[in-house]
Amino acid sequence: MVKVCIVGASGKLGQYLVQHALDRGHEVVGVCREESVEKLTAFTGRITVIPGATDDRAVIERAVAGCDGVLVVLVPRGVHGYASGTAQAVLDHARPGARLVFSCGWHITRDGQDVYSWKLKALVKVFGPLARLARFADLDDQVEACRRVFASDTRWTVVRGSDLEEGESQGLPVWSRHVGDPILKSNSTRRVDFALFMVAALENDELVHEAPAIVGCNTPSALAHAAAIGDRMTADSRGRRTVVQP
Repeated sequence: MVKVCIVGASGKLGQYLVQHALDRGHEVVGVCREESVEKLTAFTGRITVIPGATDDRAVIERAVAGCDGVLVVLVPRGVHGYASGTAQAVLDHARPGARLVFSCGWHITRDGQDVYSWKLKALVKVFGPLARLARFADLDDQVEACRRVFASDTRWTVVRGSDLEEGESQGLPVWSRHVGDPILKSNSTRRVDFALFMVAALENDELVHEAPAIVGCNTPSALAHAAAIGDRMTADSRGRRTVVQP
């Protein structure tokens, strides 16, 4: 069992994170705004809840103390640097060597090699300015938050989610380094499985300093990719047998 802090625990994704962490036997500390604490009543007596804004450095410092891992729902709330403030507080106050796993959307790119559909580009181009104008959200601040994570020397992973849907778990999502890769074409992940991937990442060192773009393991594109790999492995296996037979 390890001690895990979940920043943004009261939202839909956050509650799934809490449940998955508890299912794995982790000790859980949850951070959420004071007005949202009641959303976590289902976990009363099973987790420690620290109320407060997630970009409040004092709140984060208290919450992550002694934690082996931190799961962060990066919400681009408002227009006052909420996401970047949250990320910076976690980067500054998490103990050295702690696993840090952040959530964001496909619009975040690490190396500029992602290939986006016209639909996603149009959505970001139109929704971003409108959301900022309405002072509802700031996608550019989420980009800045991830830039700070990418530049840090912590043991981070940034999980980039496709379009999310509700429903029963389908299992651990599959991932690729770049949006636009064929395996990601279906652009759909169950929210419960997005959370599953983040919690599993805590114990997967292969994902340190990676920004995996994920998709549901039972989506058509994921199944087609798995079938193609199976076909190649079968062909390779047959080829090897042909070589060694007298």
